[in-house]
This record gives sequence, structure tokens and C-alpha cells, in this order.
Amino acid sequence: QVQLVESGGGLVQAGGSLRLSCEVSGSMTSLEGIGWYRQIPQRSRELVARFSILGDPIFVDDVRGRFAIFKDNTKNSVDLQMDNLKPEDTAVYFCNRDSGRLYAWGRGTQVTVSS
Repeated sequence: QVQLVESGGGLVQAGGSLRLSCEVSGSMTSLEGIGWYRQIPQRSRELVARFSILGDPIFVDDVRGRFAIFKDNTKNSVDLQMDNLKPEDTAVYFCNRDSGRLYAWGRGTQVTVSS
């Protein structure tokens, strides 16, 4: 069973930065296909960052140019670097597979951006 643990969220002013980490553990774990989602209250969970099949980062329009996604094989984690944060980035951020059968969701990490 795969466990996903998100961390690194917090309260930051607009224009600030945060780095989120998704640690993946359990049997036969792999970082392949792991992406980052976010959920804004009263809206569906949205996949905002992932890797293409060739390993290139892919982002939704709202975050492109401000977010970056990295794999850290030493920690077995997928990190999300978020720069130039905006109040509309306020959400709970989760990681999971970006397609196919998803793993059980972790608790997520809250990101709050004040204006």
C-alpha cells in the first residue's frame, strides 16, 4: 500500500514562495506519474502540475511560469516550488498519481496566500 504525505504549506504574503514536498512510501513505490493537485473550497480538486511521459513538466495555465515540479530520488519525493504566489493560489494541496487508478489521498497541506 502506498502512502502519500504532503508537507510544506503555510501562510505567506502575495509574491512570496513556498516549497511543498510529497513523500511517497510503501511497497514498490515509484515517483513515476506523481503530480500535484489543489482543492479550493467548493471547487473540484484540480491537477496543477505533473510530468509528461517524457519527463517534461506540465502545468495548468494559472500556475505556469510561477510553479516548478521536481523529483527528489534521495527522499523519494516530488516537490512543488511555488513562487510569486497569489491569493487565488490559496488551497489545500495534494499529491497523487496523475492518471489511472489513484492511490489513497493524503491529508494534503494548506497553502494560504494573503493579499
